[in-house]
Amino acid sequence: MAKLSMKGNGDIELVTKKLIEGMEASGMSCQLVDSSRRNDSIMLVFEKYYMRAKNRASLSIMLSEGEDSVFADIIGSGGGQGAIFSFSWGSEEDFVDSGKYVLTNMGFNTI
Repeated sequence: MAKLSMKGNGDIELVTKKLIEGMEASGMSCQLVDSSRRNDSIMLVFEKYYMRAKNRASLSIMLSEGEDSVFADIIGSGGGQGAIFSFSWGSEEDFVDSGKYVLTNMGFNTI
């Protein structure tokens, strides 16, 4: 599992739209699985197949509005292989880095 928190400015709806577009453009097998909105928060769940590890990884991104800011909490999981040891090939970290790249290009910073 890998995780990261970021903060930026902008309208949460516009950030969400650009984030979805950027993530889906980040890899041929990357797709938005589902999303949910509740009050001032939007949850996005992406999935991507990693050929080198022969597995799927999941990326969950929670966007929430604060005072004049949008916060993004990013969690990558599911990239491990094996029932007992869950050996990881770094898929989770790579997927989190994809989210970080897209958000950084929108002016977000790691917190």
